[in-house]
Amino acid sequence: MKILERYILKENIKPFLISFMIVTFVFLLDKLIDLLNLIVEKRLEIPAIISVFSLSLPFMLALSVPMSVLVATIMAFGRLSVDNELVAFKSCGINIYTLMRSTVIAALLLSVFMVYFNNAILPDTNHKLKNLLIRIQYRRPVTNIKPGVFTNVKNYTIYVSDIQDDELQGVVIYNKETSSFPQTITADRGTIELSDGGNSFKATLFDGQLHKRDDRDVSLYTIQQFERLVIHLPDLGYQLNIEDSEFRSDREMSSKQMGEAIKDKELEIAGINEQIQTLNERNATLLNHSDGEEQTVDYKKNANLLEMHQNKIGDLEGQIRELQVEIHKKYAIAFACLVFVFIGIPIGMMIKSSGVGVAFTTSALIFVFYYACLVGGEQLGDKGIISPWLSMWAPNILFASIGLWLVISSTSDMKTLSLDRWKEKLSKIADKVMLKRD
Repeated sequence: MKILERYILKENIKPFLISFMIVTFVFLLDKLIDLLNLIVEKRLEIPAIISVFSLSLPFMLALSVPMSVLVATIMAFGRLSVDNELVAFKSCGINIYTLMRSTVIAALLLSVFMVYFNNAILPDTNHKLKNLLIRIQYRRPVTNIKPGVFTNVKNYTIYVSDIQDDELQGVVIYNKETSSFPQTITADRGTIELSDGGNSFKATLFDGQLHKRDDRDVSLYTIQQFERLVIHLPDLGYQLNIEDSEFRSDREMSSKQMGEAIKDKELEIAGINEQIQTLNERNATLLNHSDGEEQTVDYKKNANLLEMHQNKIGDLEGQIRELQVEIHKKYAIAFACLVFVFIGIPIGMMIKSSGVGVAFTTSALIFVFYYACLVGGEQLGDKGIISPWLSMWAPNILFASIGLWLVISSTSDMKTLSLDRWKEKLSKIADKVMLKRD
């Protein structure tokens, strides 16, 4: 029996590796299309491009591994069905549970590894990717200014007619900082640089004019010619350290980190509830002594504070739900590897095809539907319509139930599931529905 289990497992490994490379390559192409504009605008060197894609790879693996498991399972059991090996196994008294045991164990181990991957590796790479993209964004600040569009930078409004090789052409700048009347600066060309972690702005203009109106005597209007003019904005208010941002979003945290964040927010809610209780007690006292105008003002003030506290609690509860949903999402996607085995085995027997195209098409349809359920559940969980654990685990429960039902059906029939038989059943059901309508 161990020889048979090793044989079945071997039949899954090769399709898994092939599908894993293909699916990951497709995700890489999709990422390339998204980042192509950024790469061209910022003129990234090869090492920077490799860093972006290597840090993006873990996020792709979190999705490509479960899908590859589904493709491999359908291809492996589809080939066994096409070659009538499943019929031979069953004629020898070997049931489907024995045949799928090695595949299920391997998928379970892979799911456990993906739990570790989603909690230990993926958050850190997402965090590093975010910091890298921030640094890239400030690499060539001139790309943030679009030709023919007015761009506001603090008290300056910048307009350029064209940009050629990082040099601005036909520059017009309105300075609203120095006087009641904005200064107008025109220049034939210029450059822009950022420094101090993106918090300081330096514009160097060439061959232009400075138009200025006097604040005291509006009839005085001066025009100054310049060959070179430097404009400094030392404090843009960004306060951004582009080298290393410590802030982490939910997708940049492990389950443990998100659990600690949830506890902090729950403590904050408890503190706000204490303040609400104190305000309610004050208002109760004011209601008993509401004769004076001062008491009425205090009561309205407390009522406004109560509303602010309630809104704050609502925001914190929403953040807690989002964190809880993300925690369950890490585990649900990891165990999708196991779920896809249960649904891939009977479907592989039904389609009776070992072709890559059929397996990929079927897997893509199943995975798209699964991912749509996952995204829809995430939105429902974030809004508090359903509980966080159900929002993320419902797709797994649904697909696992369907897969187990199909496996049990194949066992009770004591033969390989036939897709033609299921088409025939669905056709009969459709005919009955049409007859009832008539």
